[in-house]
Amino acid sequence: MSVTSRLRAMIDGDDIHIAPGAFDGLTARLVEEAGFDLIYGSGGAISRSAGFPDLGILSFSEVVTRYEHMASVTTVPIIADGDTGFGNQINASRMVKTYEQIGVAGLHIEDQTFPKRCGHLDDKTLVPVEEMAHKVRAVKAAQTDPDFVVIARTDAIASESFNAAIDRAHAYLDAGADCIFVEAPESVEQIEEIAKLIPQPKLINMFFGGKTPMVPKEKLRELGYRLVIIPSDLQRATITACRRTLEAIKRDGDSSSLRDEMVSFKEREAIIGTKDYLAL
Repeated sequence: MSVTSRLRAMIDGDDIHIAPGAFDGLTARLVEEAGFDLIYGSGGAISRSAGFPDLGILSFSEVVTRYEHMASVTTVPIIADGDTGFGNQINASRMVKTYEQIGVAGLHIEDQTFPKRCGHLDDKTLVPVEEMAHKVRAVKAAQTDPDFVVIARTDAIASESFNAAIDRAHAYLDAGADCIFVEAPESVEQIEEIAKLIPQPKLINMFFGGKTPMVPKEKLRELGYRLVIIPSDLQRATITACRRTLEAIKRDGDSSSLRDEMVSFKEREAIIGTKDYLAL
């Protein structure tokens, strides 16, 4: 099955699939190596890995390059972050065509105004419902692979109200979205109510330290959630590991004191497939 067909089967099935957030080819390979059947290409983590906050600062071409790297070195489906479509309906149409060409399996697109903000930051503003619905229709019309998955995200809980978020979700489904992503529910009750009011396929963003409470994956599956993204945990762990290593190097002149916490040179080269490239 193609990556798009596999992602389509995931949202149509009865199981739940967790997608850790990758931000480059190496982290994408590590997610697949760990046995996950889905990768989330976190736009926020990509931006932060370039040294910028998640405020829509990177250009479309900069982001596409990262997704191209991820898709080139993995075999499992990747959900790409489409932000606000990188512009209006015309830009969003180009985005989906490009994402299809480089081999990602689906994307989510959101209803914030530009420049957007991380979904767990305050003071977000949204475009009108019909503008976002039009953008969803444009994205669906532009895709060429019928199995490519378009996920519509709404940030209305924080910006308008919970009821407005539900209304927006239904409007986006009516516009053709394959899956709904209601960002940043703030209680277990809201998570349950979203599941009750939106029977269609759903994605939830859940990570330790965010606005959304942690709910066991089996409970989420029972509620009808099919996809769980964990955008930034790998990056947060990476920052901690880098800081510890830098402290050791500054203190001792080398990192040998952390030898048990680092992969070997040989193991690193195995992860990225150096032997196969040299053989070729």
